[in-house]
Amino acid sequence: MKAADVRAMTLDQLEDELAKLKKEQFNLRFQKATGQLEKTARVKQVRRDIARIKTIAAEKAAGKQA
Repeated sequence: MKAADVRAMTLDQLEDELAKLKKEQFNLRFQKATGQLEKTARVKQVRRDIARIKTIAAEKAAGKQA
C-alpha cells in the first residue's frame, strides 16, 4: 500500500484498514508459529503498512486539532 493511497483515505477508512491489517498480522503470526506460512515477506509488508497507517492517521488528527 502506497502512502499516497493511505493519505487519500478518511480517518474512518484508516481505522477500518488498520483493524483489517492487525487481524491479518495476527493470522500471519500463527501461521509462522505452526510452520504454515508460505509468503514470509508478507509479515514485514503488513507491519510496515500498519506503521504507515498509524503515522498518517496521527498526522491527520494533529491537523484537525491545529
